[in-house]
Amino acid sequence: MKTWLQSYIAAQHRALDSVPLEGVIKATEIVCKAWENDQQIFAIGNGGSAANASHFATDLGKGSSDAVGHRFRVQSLTDNVAWITALGNDYSYEDIFLRQLQNFARAGDVLITASVSGSSPNLVKAFNWANEHGLHTIAMVGAKQGTLAGIAEHVIVVDDTHYGRVEDVHMHIFHMICYSFMEKIPA
Repeated sequence: MKTWLQSYIAAQHRALDSVPLEGVIKATEIVCKAWENDQQIFAIGNGGSAANASHFATDLGKGSSDAVGHRFRVQSLTDNVAWITALGNDYSYEDIFLRQLQNFARAGDVLITASVSGSSPNLVKAFNWANEHGLHTIAMVGAKQGTLAGIAEHVIVVDDTHYGRVEDVHMHIFHMICYSFMEKIPA
């Protein structure tokens, strides 16, 4: 067990070390510009990445907003179970984020996701719609990159395919974005 744990931790370090810092800086700049222009930021994801999207919206909406004194307009589209299940049931699961964006999103807003595979149909459909409607799009993906890497305006690739490790690193990136505001780091 100890050897396995040491190997797991070493692999986690390699995954975290693969994060392109310039990519995190660019994502933070996009979020900052949305904040400055009072645009909305939408976070989406599936499974563990849905939890990460929710966590990101909480940290940005509360902690970052408290630190800078001007509120972030951020929401995770993963949190309204009644709406998600109605959309999935009445339309299709592929539409659960797209149809929420149709209600809320405007040109200049930001859509951000974390996806290990980068190919979840509901994320791809939402990103295609966002691109067509003038939103800024940020996709954090794993080493397979998937469809999102080819359609997102800005992509951050974590060089690993292990779901747990990549999801953990995506949460690191979400925290770096939020804490750059909480700790008032100049751009």
